[in-house]
Amino acid sequence: MSKTVTKEEALDYHEFPTPGKLAIATTTDLKTQRDLSLAYTPGVAYPCLEIEKDPEAAYKYTAKRNLVAVISNGTAVLGLGDIGAMASKPVMEGKSVLFKSFAAVDSFDIEVDEKDVDAFCKVVKAIAPTFGGINLEDISSPSCFEIERRLIEELDIPVMHDDQHGTAIITTAGLINACEIVHKKLEDLKVVVIGAGAAAISCSRMYKSVGVKNIIMCDSKGVIHKERNDLNKYKVEFAIDKPMTFDDAFRDADVVLGLSKPGTFKEEHIALMADEPIVFALSNPTPELFPEDILKIRDKAIVGTGRSDFDNQINNVLGFPFIFRGALDVQAKKINMQMKKAAAYAIADLAKKPVPADIKELFGEHIVFSKEYIIPKAFDKRLLVEVSSAVANAAVESGVARIKNFNLEEYREKLSKMI
Repeated sequence: MSKTVTKEEALDYHEFPTPGKLAIATTTDLKTQRDLSLAYTPGVAYPCLEIEKDPEAAYKYTAKRNLVAVISNGTAVLGLGDIGAMASKPVMEGKSVLFKSFAAVDSFDIEVDEKDVDAFCKVVKAIAPTFGGINLEDISSPSCFEIERRLIEELDIPVMHDDQHGTAIITTAGLINACEIVHKKLEDLKVVVIGAGAAAISCSRMYKSVGVKNIIMCDSKGVIHKERNDLNKYKVEFAIDKPMTFDDAFRDADVVLGLSKPGTFKEEHIALMADEPIVFALSNPTPELFPEDILKIRDKAIVGTGRSDFDNQINNVLGFPFIFRGALDVQAKKINMQMKKAAAYAIADLAKKPVPADIKELFGEHIVFSKEYIIPKAFDKRLLVEVSSAVANAAVESGVARIKNFNLEEYREKLSKMI
């Protein structure tokens, strides 16, 4: 088990040696009068005029090419809820640190004090020229769906709400590998989704895209079905034809995905599932059910949580830094389903490869593709090569990349040198 972080340790970490977790560094020299003339007036006028003639030149002469905005309005921060834009800043700074540390992507955190969808979109659209991509974060449902949809439609840079798609991509990777281990086909699965928010909707959409057909979604009022008159348009997408009890939903289910809160499903529900169930209990920091409680009922279960102190941590950091790395490097106009699926399959494939010595040193010699290891560890440096290259290639093949003459092997070699 990992050591518990105390309040004092966390506050000290954020205060010292300098408040916060981010700073800005320059990439060019500024030591002489000539340097000053090149960096600012008069020299800076030349790239300005080049960009005026061709806006795409911004990718050549500015930091836009490697810069992502992490943007939130603070309405759904971690498990803390609507704590406001200012209070969300430590989380957004943290996300920027992960971008830089895992994938060498520069990032600014931007906290927008605005809950109105129209006004929020207007703000983000206005500042978008600064960036090569936008990572939306911790925005409440259902507003997050409309915000992301509009910005994807109106902007020509990648926009992704990671709370939705990050979880979808990582759990899809885990699901692909878990099915291989228990010898089941995606199209034959009965999947129960507990929760009907942003992540649940996105996960369910992605599961359908990789072949899952039977998805039963539950919200706080029970199974979502077409005879209910209290469903928003996102829940309607996954409404089954007829009412069903919670127990019936779990009966013989192959998979349960928990995206709700502790205790929303219990041991008696696990007992109703198939003999080798796949259980992703992702309420964080306290899962819906702890792994030991699940394994007590179904000792052959494959269990994943959001926590680092249990096997099979479903961690979004396996995805978003490398997804944006690949998208930025081919100057993609958006992140589409082809790119997200490419990321999921790349993550899944990596878990089946021999584990590097440095990962075994951190986590133990026992790590091998198995029920206890269906997805890679977050510190596996190969993620940079495998996921970023898969995403970049999918962007090129699906026609959303700006760059031409993309050479996949040369790009993989470049990424390898970055590790």
